[in-house]
Amino acid sequence: MKFRWKITFCMICLLSLLFGIGGSALISISFQSSLNREEQSARESYQQVLGALQMADKLNSWIDEKSAADTISQLTPQETYSAIELSSDDGTLYTKGDFTADFMDLSDKTNDGYLAVAYLKNTEGTPFLQVSSSFQIGRKTLCLNLGYDLSELYATRALQQRVYYEIFALMLLLCAIMACGISWLLTRQMSSLSKASREIASGNLSYRSNIRSGDEIGALSKDFDAMAQKVEDSVQNLEDAARRQEQFMGSFAHEMKTPMTSIIGYADLLRGQSLTTEEQIDAANYIFSEGKRLENLSFKLLDIFVADHREIILKQVSPAGIVRNLTEHLRPIYEKSGIELSCECEEGTCMLDSDLTRMLLLNLMDNARKALDHGGHIGITSSMLEDGCRLIIADNGKGIPREALQHLTEVFYRVDKSRSRAQGSAGLGLSLCAKIVERHHGTIHFDSKLGTGTTITVDLKGGRI
Repeated sequence: MKFRWKITFCMICLLSLLFGIGGSALISISFQSSLNREEQSARESYQQVLGALQMADKLNSWIDEKSAADTISQLTPQETYSAIELSSDDGTLYTKGDFTADFMDLSDKTNDGYLAVAYLKNTEGTPFLQVSSSFQIGRKTLCLNLGYDLSELYATRALQQRVYYEIFALMLLLCAIMACGISWLLTRQMSSLSKASREIASGNLSYRSNIRSGDEIGALSKDFDAMAQKVEDSVQNLEDAARRQEQFMGSFAHEMKTPMTSIIGYADLLRGQSLTTEEQIDAANYIFSEGKRLENLSFKLLDIFVADHREIILKQVSPAGIVRNLTEHLRPIYEKSGIELSCECEEGTCMLDSDLTRMLLLNLMDNARKALDHGGHIGITSSMLEDGCRLIIADNGKGIPREALQHLTEVFYRVDKSRSRAQGSAGLGLSLCAKIVERHHGTIHFDSKLGTGTTITVDLKGGRI
């Protein structure tokens, strides 16, 4: 059974229970109140008749039972009761009305002038009220029974019940219609949630329920959409990781294939053919250079792995000291290639991993060096930030195409593949730099223009004390 039908059924049952109990109690209380008023009216009427008989006795209006019966027929108006019976120990003295044959003997309850009351029905099922009492006439004890018709009172109750049943049925119908509408309004948003879950289960992870309401269903929808977004992000991350891994394996296999082919070829030449001394030296040098390139590739991969998995230890370090030390160390080497190194540093300390920061600068400066074919200038600037430091490496080399900037930190990516291979580059340096920056909760930004040069801005946000 659907939830909306459960709500409808519960609302109908609740209304039926409350309205049924309330209506029945109201009719019952009203009827009982009417019975009490009728009984009180009957008692008052009986006292009037009894008082008239007792007054006539004081005036000596009768001498015997026969005279008492005649007096009753003259003194009591017919309208006050439906039946009357006057009797003594010797038998009935006077009787009139429809219920006299159905009167009960209440003489055992009428001692000392006590009024006895009984609710009865005649042989035809008509309800009536019997009021009985005994009194003295001379030396005789007489019993007076009066009957009062209650059929109109019961008919009124039956009418009330019939009207109540009709109203009750109409109320149930209206309640069913309204409950159905209300339950639809309350549960239609749950249908949207159900549709969203089916869409996501079928693979449409971007589908959202988008229910905007301030109730619990709206809160559930918000949590559901947040969960769906998290699942979508996780799946996307897994797909990206799988794609990067696949790309990495393809690039790694390609990087290994070229030097290994050369090494095997030259080794085969050395093993199987007679070569001159010069040719042997050339083959050995080529094998050595390709082996060193493979060694460099393995070291770079190891550095990336270490940077990504080692526990980073941040210490209070002076970035200016690292930059100056590295610049002074590399300046003689770069000057041999016609490259001028300069640095401009702002004093201060921040939280850094000095080894990783030095590795970061080495790789960025090495990339800047490879962009300078015939000498040039590389400038390094360090400045302090509120939560770390900023390092800027700028060169006046040949620049990088705009479409290549977004791929620079990808593993094995090279702008000029043939030239980079000749320089011994494997396309891993900037990937390593990106890992180091990420471990320092920082950012790296590339700005380049062909023919003018490249500027790399790195923000390391390890914090400051």
